[in-house]
Amino acid sequence: MCYTGVRLIIERKGESMRFLHTADLHIGKRVNEFSMLEDQEYILRQILKTADKEQVEAVLIAGDVYDKQVPSAEAVRLFDWFLTQLNSRKLPVFVIGGNHDSVERLSFGAQIMEESGVYLTQSYDGKVVPVRLEDEYGPVNLWMLPFLKPAMVKRFFPEQDIVTYQDALETVIGHMELNREERNLLIAHQFVTGAVTGGSEDSVEVFVGGVENVDASVFADFDYVALGHIHRAQSAGGEQIRYSGTPLKYSFSEIRHEKSVTIAELKEKGSLTVHQEPLKPLHDMREIRGSYEELVLRENYQGTDLEDYLHVILTDENDIPDVIGRLRSIYPNIMKLDYDNQRTRRNQELMKEEAAVEQSPMELLGQFFLQQNNQEMSPEQTEYARTLMETIRKEEGVE
Repeated sequence: MCYTGVRLIIERKGESMRFLHTADLHIGKRVNEFSMLEDQEYILRQILKTADKEQVEAVLIAGDVYDKQVPSAEAVRLFDWFLTQLNSRKLPVFVIGGNHDSVERLSFGAQIMEESGVYLTQSYDGKVVPVRLEDEYGPVNLWMLPFLKPAMVKRFFPEQDIVTYQDALETVIGHMELNREERNLLIAHQFVTGAVTGGSEDSVEVFVGGVENVDASVFADFDYVALGHIHRAQSAGGEQIRYSGTPLKYSFSEIRHEKSVTIAELKEKGSLTVHQEPLKPLHDMREIRGSYEELVLRENYQGTDLEDYLHVILTDENDIPDVIGRLRSIYPNIMKLDYDNQRTRRNQELMKEEAAVEQSPMELLGQFFLQQNNQEMSPEQTEYARTLMETIRKEEGVE
């Protein structure tokens, strides 16, 4: 099969094709009004060291390069520095846009940058052309898909029934000229059904059948799928379908995550090995809990990293004047402070009860449906539920 895309030859005699896979850099992000740029530069330097140590042949960045569609000048400069560092190592870089990115802005100068080995995905235009790589085992076709919504795909295939994200991905991949005898690698930025999206190990949120989900089976013809969008590193429906996760913790729901980059090795068709290389942040993100007197007691904080980003949970029954200012004399990087005591727990219960009283039965049902299915009821389901409730009320004589 002949492709019209860019052809890139990488010669690794007798060795496999090894990639570094990362995603969701969110460069320029602020967490609780703290700029993460210094932390991001620190972690990008670690990623460069990992690329050197692992002797990778290419770097894959699976979307959400920036945190905002219009990134700050500082964020753009940092990513430019990172790409320049990779280019100085003669490492090709493959970058797709995520839902946080403006693909048009991210892909500015894409054709010129390809000459330097930086491949930026452009807006979806109805076709996808792979980049060809070669090693001792033959060709590897690398396909790049930016974050896609059904409407983005429907405009190019108006005759097809494209309603869900599953429909969209099936259509796009179905129109790729895949040579299944060769190795195929995909970079994408989507939700895969069943992937763990966040929270602690005790309480995780799992998307099953949600409106944005795609089933892992849509990626069956690929030898490796480098995914972004979900912040926890994990496989999704198969060892060859993987989220690298974020390189940094960006939420206190991620405090138990072990951040890393993923190293994927392709040998002959059907041979894949994957492992994770851990990353150590400049400032960890963690939670501390106790009374004010306990938290300021030297023996309780000695030996801990006082520069970490902290969520402080105070158990004192009474509010303490200027508590965050006083605590920051010891813990300078407190991001968030809450009280957990009898008063706050009672207030939370009252708020839940009041909210429940104020909501109509249909609103309560809609909320329950959303919690269970991660999607709102369709108009047909809403109308059916309303009709059923009216029938029950009439039978019970309730006006």
